[in-house]
Amino acid sequence: MNMARAISFRTRADSTDALPAAAPGGRLRLIGRDDCHDAAFLAEWERLVAHAAEPNPFFEAWYLRPALDQWGTARGVRIAAWYHGGRLAGLMPVERPARYYGHPLPHLAGWLHANAFCGVPLVMAGHEAAFWRDVLAHFDDNPGSALFLHLPLLPEGGPLDAALTRVLAAAPRAHYVAAREERAMLEGKVSAAAYCDAAMSAKKRKELRRQHNRLAEEGTLTFDRVEGDAGLAAWTAEFLALEAAGWKGAAGSALVSSPDTRALFIEALAGAAAAGRLERLALRIDGRAIAMLVNFLTLPGVYSYKTAFDEAYARFSPGMLLQLENLALLEKPGFGWADSCAVQGHPMIERLWRSRRAMVSRNIAIGGPVRRAVFRLLKAYETRPRSHA
Repeated sequence: MNMARAISFRTRADSTDALPAAAPGGRLRLIGRDDCHDAAFLAEWERLVAHAAEPNPFFEAWYLRPALDQWGTARGVRIAAWYHGGRLAGLMPVERPARYYGHPLPHLAGWLHANAFCGVPLVMAGHEAAFWRDVLAHFDDNPGSALFLHLPLLPEGGPLDAALTRVLAAAPRAHYVAAREERAMLEGKVSAAAYCDAAMSAKKRKELRRQHNRLAEEGTLTFDRVEGDAGLAAWTAEFLALEAAGWKGAAGSALVSSPDTRALFIEALAGAAAAGRLERLALRIDGRAIAMLVNFLTLPGVYSYKTAFDEAYARFSPGMLLQLENLALLEKPGFGWADSCAVQGHPMIERLWRSRRAMVSRNIAIGGPVRRAVFRLLKAYETRPRSHA
């Protein structure tokens, strides 16, 4: 986000409802990448995931550890590990960037990289407010050179975002929404067929049936859906090759275009399969994939992580045909919603997934009077009225 072009978001009046008492024994530690490989810590991490208020696959061990291996050391990333009653009850990766969207403003930030699409911390359900109180208190006392705290891509109105709103209202400190986006989300208590009928016009459904039938004339058309690690290495290589053969490969943005993103994808899929988090979909002609999709299953949520299709078959809309098969998520036991992880305004998925998930990035004052005075200037700049002329 360019600060000079930032969308203005005015801070809303927050609820002043009384908060539950602070959890006794709350303690925040900043730990390094090597600590994340400790067996005892990993066991605590898995326990936290199982009882988290909100799912976030990008902060689970099988995804975050390979990401730290690729980029964490160079970025100086640390894990904010919050303990309650001697047990790990909160986890969030943090870094100290020297610049804020190109401007020389050192700050603290929840750490995300280009292939992580949600920044909500993993926090034990029922401890959300206590977590935020201790995080803010810790960085008030230990700000270093940071002028403020930046929390990217929090699901707006979710348990962690709502708790943060209450905490900020109960002990007022300056804060504001620095950015907000909405991306396609799938939700509903209906069958896949009923959802499709409601989401798309009869004319569009007829066109997709025609494309399906014409595609079937190209060869034997099959669809497969796989959970677990059966044939995973070959499937992963096939996905990487399919993506690289398209526009992403030509633009240098395919996963295989960089050794670190290739390694992350391979390790993350293997880790997700071992953790029971992986679902793979593929549409095939004579056994060759022409559209592929990766879901991370974090029920009740699902994150639709990556997709690719063969552009030689674009006239048949293979990506959309595969997404029609993906509507079966609606009928999965325990399913509540799926996040597309797509950019706002995505021309394909927003035609089918009709709900929207709002993600907000929040800036919060920390430290003493001087830092807070600087932060108020930043807030005034980023939330100033904009001319629409």
